[in-house]
Formats: sequence, structure tokens, C-alpha cells
Amino acid sequence: MIPAPLHLAHPWALVLLAAIPLAIAAILLERRRAPRLRHPRAATLARAGRGVVARVWWLPHALVVAALGLAAVALARPQARERRPEASQVEGIDIVIAFDLSTSMKAADFKPDNRLHVAKEVLKGFIGRRTSDRIGLVVFAGDAYTQAPLTLDYGILRALVDRLDFGVIEDGTAIGNALGTAVNRLRESDAKSKAIVLITDGENNSGQLAPLEAAEMARTLGIRVFPILVGKGGVVPYPIGADLFGQPVYQYREFPVNPGLLQRIAQVTGGVYANATDRETLEHGLQQVLDRMEKTRIFEATGTSRPVELFPRLLAPAFWLALAGLVLGATRWRAFP
Repeated sequence: MIPAPLHLAHPWALVLLAAIPLAIAAILLERRRAPRLRHPRAATLARAGRGVVARVWWLPHALVVAALGLAAVALARPQARERRPEASQVEGIDIVIAFDLSTSMKAADFKPDNRLHVAKEVLKGFIGRRTSDRIGLVVFAGDAYTQAPLTLDYGILRALVDRLDFGVIEDGTAIGNALGTAVNRLRESDAKSKAIVLITDGENNSGQLAPLEAAEMARTLGIRVFPILVGKGGVVPYPIGADLFGQPVYQYREFPVNPGLLQRIAQVTGGVYANATDRETLEHGLQQVLDRMEKTRIFEATGTSRPVELFPRLLAPAFWLALAGLVLGATRWRAFP
């Protein structure tokens, strides 16, 4: 059982905490205005000193004030979510997305958005529609890194995709390294159907592993690669800065692409090549992965979460503190007259 951070259902109730200093001020004012008993030997009694009970005259009041504070926090209804791990068995495919973060993805041939923005939005939608496919994420530019291992936690995956940006990895397009890293993520998979979706917009120009060598590794392990070439190719608008009004300034540039290499990778591994020139064709390319794959049974430890109300844990001590304060104030600490 994994506790989550606290959440207040009614945070406005914390305004009642302002009553605590008011209650303390009222107690002190009442003590100053309390009547005094005149006695002919009052001076002699004063020299004798006060006992323990007299020194802690404030104890009953402190207990009631503490109870007031706990009650105010309880009324705010603090809650926590408990995640209970449990085993689930579902049907699905093991998929690793290899996502290109090279600077050429800044090209704005999907105007008004660039290639990165459109690819991220389509990928988040693809992940959001999955219910039983384990998905992992590898990002690459001049090198490749695992961003997320295979998981059924689509919320975390979507958040990771949303944070993808340029400059995290040295620039370049290491397609071979990306495929090799994705293959390593699927190497221990016990699923019958395993796939790599390679989303890129350029030609391999970095890395230590040749793309076709990585494709052969994937074929040996029964992994299909589905390359998707993002962008229209040729001369495309590329942002080079901003004008005086903060609007982007574009310059037309040509980025080298190698669709033949991507087609060869798909052919070697039994996948399908797609060229995404707009949002719709990119979505269609991702859907082709599912259309070509078989379903299999996978087993993963997942979990469910439920809200846990914490206010009973505060109300009970608040009640006992208030009761103790009132009882002590009416008995041993009772003021006279």
C-alpha cells in the first residue's frame, strides 16, 4: 500500500484556525477580569509561593484550544490516495516508441505547428486510446536513451511525452542507436507480439550502431519495426528567431531524408513503413502497428487507488482533548470564586 500526498477536500475550512488566537486572547482577557478574593492573610499566602496546579492554570484552556485546531483541520477533510498493488492479466502488445528529438523536428511544415508538436499530440492520443498494450519510450537525437520502460501506466507515459523537448540530447539522428536501445527494452519481453515504432524525420548521421544491424537484431528476436517518416521532405520552413512582435521568423531549409533506409528496416523486420505528411497520416501510421500485430497475454503487477478520509483520525483526539479540558476546568483546575 503506497500512500500519496495529502489533499484537502474543503481547504476553506482552515479559515477556522483564525479562531485560535482569538480564543487565546479571550482566555487571557477573562483571567485579567476575574474577581479576586480578599483575605487578611493574602500577603502571607503569596509569600508561600504557588503550587504546581496554580502554575499550569492554562492547561485546561490549552487542551480546548488544541481541540479547536484539530477540529478545524478535520473540517477541511484531509484525504490521501492509497495505491494497492495487485496482479492483473490482460491482452496486449509490447510496443516501444523510438522518438526523434533532433533539431530538424523544429521544421514547421505542419504549420502553424512544428513536427515535434504534432508528433507529440498524436502520440499522446495514441497512448490515451490504449487499454491493454504495454508501451515503452526511447528518445534519440545524436544518441538514444530510455525515457520509460514497458508499462501500463498510460498517465505517466503521456506526461513524459508532453515534456519532450529539444536540447536534452546532443543533436544528430542516431537511428541505429535508437533501434538498439528499443530492442534491449523488448529483449526480456515474454509477449508474442513485440513492435518498435520509429518516429523520425531525418537520415541516420550519428551513433555507433548501423540501422540495418539493429534491424537484424530486431528480426532475430521477433520484433517488428514500423518506421514513420514525419514531414513533407524537401525545402521546409525552419524557425531562426523572432521578430520585434515576438512572432517566429522562418527560413526555408532542406533536410536530408532517406525513406529507402526506413523502408528497408520495415522489410527486414516484417513491419510497415509510413510517411506522415500531416496529422491524419501520422495517426494512420500508428494505427497500422495495431492492425498488423496479434494479441497475446501478458502479466504485470498493476494497482488500484482509492481515496482515504483522514478526518476521523483528527476528530477523535479533538473530542478527547476538549472533554479532558472541560473536565479539568470543572474539577481540579476550577477557579474560585
